Amino acid sequence: MGLAWGLVLIGLGLLAWGGQAVSWFFPATAQRWSLMEGEDSVEPAYFADVRGEALWDLLSLWTLVVAGALLVLDEATWAYFGLVGGGIYVYFAGRGITTRVELRRRGFRIGDPSNVSVAFLLLTIWGVVGIVTIGAAVVALPLV
Repeated sequence: MGLAWGLVLIGLGLLAWGGQAVSWFFPATAQRWSLMEGEDSVEPAYFADVRGEALWDLLSLWTLVVAGALLVLDEATWAYFGLVGGGIYVYFAGRGITTRVELRRRGFRIGDPSNVSVAFLLLTIWGVVGIVTIGAAVVALPLV
């Protein structure tokens, strides 16, 4: 399981982290790739929030990628990165989903419905991966 789960963490982690890196550094490219909506198609406050989220995620989402790499290398320290990274991904997913649900419920423009659906799907996957990783990391930690 270690190798397979490590590869899952690396792949999904790079997808999230890489997407946010593109969104922060190259917003026009991110819009072309449907990683983020254009400023003119969403509420201004939502666009500003997404931009800030991209920067913060760029600084924090790397942790699950490192956990996956350490797991592939069979390094016991993966569990510490797994706990932190898993927690970050659960928060990332939960905040992303609840914010979009609440804004949409209140009638705010948050993007093309198909893009929002894809965002919900990916955020759910990342959240589940975070929860599973936390559980696996707890099991892998040495008992004191």
